Amino acid sequence: MDNEIDVPPFFLCPISLEIMKDPVTVSTGITYDRESIETWLFSAKNNTCPVTKQQLSSSDFSDLTPNHTLRRLIQSWCTINASHGIQRIPTPKPPVNRNQISKLLKDASRSTTVNQIKCLRKLKSIASGSETNKRCMEAAGAVDFLASVVNNNIDCSSSDHHDDDDDDEALKNSPSDEALSMLYNLHVSEAGLKNLIGFKNGEFVNSLTRILQKGTYDSRAYAVFLLKSMCEVAEPVHLLHLRTELFVELVQVLKDQISHKATKAALHALIQISSWGRNSHGAGLAIVSKKILRVSTMANDRAVRILLSVAKFSATPVVVQEMLKLGVVAKLCLSLQVDSGSKTKEKAREILKIHAKAWKNSPCIPTNLASAYPAFA
Repeated sequence: MDNEIDVPPFFLCPISLEIMKDPVTVSTGITYDRESIETWLFSAKNNTCPVTKQQLSSSDFSDLTPNHTLRRLIQSWCTINASHGIQRIPTPKPPVNRNQISKLLKDASRSTTVNQIKCLRKLKSIASGSETNKRCMEAAGAVDFLASVVNNNIDCSSSDHHDDDDDDEALKNSPSDEALSMLYNLHVSEAGLKNLIGFKNGEFVNSLTRILQKGTYDSRAYAVFLLKSMCEVAEPVHLLHLRTELFVELVQVLKDQISHKATKAALHALIQISSWGRNSHGAGLAIVSKKILRVSTMANDRAVRILLSVAKFSATPVVVQEMLKLGVVAKLCLSLQVDSGSKTKEKAREILKIHAKAWKNSPCIPTNLASAYPAFA
């Protein structure tokens, strides 16, 4: 694009400061590029107009108004200035509506396994089009539908999904895998996540636990990501009744090191659920402490946050002694001597002070680390 060409200022999105490809107007009368305002509203979870700072109406979250007149002006201007290297902006595809999504969901629920996977992939393609499409799909009941697909196909393997005449090499995953991937990429709202954790009396959480037990690396990662998001918004009553198997599998994710992102998500989920007294286990303490100084500064902080929750809320005499015998206390002392991050050091020091009477003079702490033990508060 020629730098000497002056772009009319009202062609520019107030957020991105770039020429708008799909101008839409919000209730305050300000026009933005659809992608920019959707990111502002949905990904960043804001509820105000970026320019006026006024609170936006509920309709802005479900139905942004296309500014067709401005789009045509921008397209005409681009055509006129084509000789300067400016490309014409194509007419954007309109967002899907709720009726279209409802029909696809109905078709998917009635289809054979192979056709159901194709329907799910079509829905996934639609969702990737825009944040508006994602919210439309959630409003049409896609979250409950996808959770049901996961529950109903949890024991199926991908080899069971091919008809004899099916030559589509792309259809390698099970409906459960496809639905799980889509749930993650749908960026489910807080209300939707709360519904998932209690879906059918916890059946969906149990399904995620089984995926963690025997799923592929990808499906296990998606399960961990969803569990992290669900635990962040869950009511205490749901966190207090989680099954032991879930803790075992979250710890196994840490052992298997599926990916740095999955490790961080597992640690984050454990942070959320370890603040409740019944949710502590010695093996979990050992694995979590091993992640300190071995993954990243962020992982250090999250692992120590988990241990701090245990130290504050679950510190029965048995747990306190387990932390000592398993080397957790020694690792906390070590984190004070090396570059583990200021937040990690602050939390480690707090843990060590909380149980100083039980740990300070213990022979279980190596002599080279004992000097790092903080003084009594």
